[in-house]
Amino acid sequence: MHNLKQRAITRIIPAIATQDGAGVKLKRALGQSQSADSRLDPYLMMDVFFSDNPDDYIAGFPSHPHRGFETITYMLEGHMLHQDHLGNKGDLKTGGIQWMTAGRGVIHSEMPQQTDGQMRGFQIWLNLPREEKMKPASYQNIGAAQLPVIRPAGGGRIVLIAGSLTIDGETYSSPVQAKQTQPLIADIAPEPGSEVRLPIVNGLNAMLYGFEGEISVNGQVLPPDSSAVLGDGDFVTLKAGPEGGRAMLLAGKPLHEPVVQYGPFVMNTAEEIRQAIDDYTAGRFI
Repeated sequence: MHNLKQRAITRIIPAIATQDGAGVKLKRALGQSQSADSRLDPYLMMDVFFSDNPDDYIAGFPSHPHRGFETITYMLEGHMLHQDHLGNKGDLKTGGIQWMTAGRGVIHSEMPQQTDGQMRGFQIWLNLPREEKMKPASYQNIGAAQLPVIRPAGGGRIVLIAGSLTIDGETYSSPVQAKQTQPLIADIAPEPGSEVRLPIVNGLNAMLYGFEGEISVNGQVLPPDSSAVLGDGDFVTLKAGPEGGRAMLLAGKPLHEPVVQYGPFVMNTAEEIRQAIDDYTAGRFI
């Protein structure tokens, strides 16, 4: 049995303020550019939307296409409706997630179902391996009650969004699993002043995004509005500040494949992107 190694922060990717959809204000925490340095294989992008001003979110994300990857939307607070050309319809409410596999093509909309109050959440783009990029599209709407909520011995709570996690000798599994990319996504809130140790299989890429209070790794506080990329290792220990703290963990198995992105299409070659544009404009996504 080798000595287990603790992961440490190796790189910081500052989030940038931007707009998407019909003018929704958000922060892009991953995927700010086409550079591999702004991504974390197999994750392509992560957007953070936090606002109590309806002007920032009310226009939503009208009908638009996707091909070649998966989207995971996690709603901390608020209510949004998903509809797509396959006939899927899903209400995303506080604490729930939507997992959409765009595969060979989806045309969908994501529209706020509220006119005031907080809308807070994350949308994550997870790449698909080459052999799965053109598979049939699919969609899962998973309510908060279906996600495992872990109560570590040291206090606090962990919401397991994707993958499996072993805490205090017990293994928990989310309804969402992906064999090739092995995503592990969790919302972690240790008790104020306490620590929680999370095993992350060596060989997976991993990062943390602190979004409430203060969270530190090896004494290094997660900088605000930034993705903190972790180095190799077998586990990470998070410590909450005296007032508490909360962070998103993203880990996954890198695909080591070329990424060519054109807006909502993510493929392996420029030719495949041209084909995606042709298919969409010719109405072949329907």
